[in-house]
Amino acid sequence: MDKQSIFDAVQEIFRDNFDDEELVITRETCADDIEDWDSLEQINLLTAIEKKFNIKFKLADVRNLKNVGDLLDLVARMVG
Repeated sequence: MDKQSIFDAVQEIFRDNFDDEELVITRETCADDIEDWDSLEQINLLTAIEKKFNIKFKLADVRNLKNVGDLLDLVARMVG
């Protein structure tokens, strides 16, 4: 799966989870940029991404995520 396909899928997950069809994320987007992005929403996002890509994140991997770009890179590595 190419990086654009991963980005598009993650964009849809963000829109679904935050119930905002107009939400646009970038690689630089972080929790501070989205008002409702709290720790519970982080878990919801990660769970939805795991389900979509049939992957399982390790705590050590997600602990170091600083923004959407880091998340996209992690997903890309895992789906190979």
